[in-house]
Amino acid sequence: MPTGTGIYGGRTAEERRVERRTRLVESASAIWAEQGWAAVSMRGVCAHAGLVDRYFYESFANRDALLVAVWEQARDDIADLIVDAMTGHEDDPFAALRAAVAAVVGHIDDSPERARIVLADCSGCEPLTDARARALETVTNLLLGLARPYLTVPDDLAVRMTTLLAVGGFVELVTAWKDGRIETDAETVVEHVAGMATLLARQYIAER
Repeated sequence: MPTGTGIYGGRTAEERRVERRTRLVESASAIWAEQGWAAVSMRGVCAHAGLVDRYFYESFANRDALLVAVWEQARDDIADLIVDAMTGHEDDPFAALRAAVAAVVGHIDDSPERARIVLADCSGCEPLTDARARALETVTNLLLGLARPYLTVPDDLAVRMTTLLAVGGFVELVTAWKDGRIETDAETVVEHVAGMATLLARQYIAER
């Protein structure tokens, strides 16, 4: 029951708001994974989450804001995965690179539902298209930050362009693979991407 401190059922008003937002994002993710992002609607998400409509606007200005939140959660999950995979390979940046590639490919391959969100064709939704572009920049900056201690050249335009090229190419390759336009297995994808990434990285990172 409520108390004078705003605590209800052992949780503060802010904790309950955060919980409702999480339920909305999870419900939107479930609908997106099953039917695609275009099937996500405010009323459908609220019904799936078991919340009345007014709670939607408590956390999101509109449907597009919710879609972006779902996408950014998927982006953050992958960013965390990259950092975790590279940890422990500080003495071998090329092994760290391969570990990151293997972790991301495995993450996507393990779940068709997850792949449908991460690799979604966002054309037709400008906020999602913008979020995808920001995600490529975010991952590029993350990799540059992790690589900085090993670079033999400054973090200049050439390094940044090469990293962005590698990240964007990786996304397109994995998308083609999951769409069935390239028929192979996850291990072959990992080996090919890791090999190409190593070739690119050797321009800027010395062997140890």
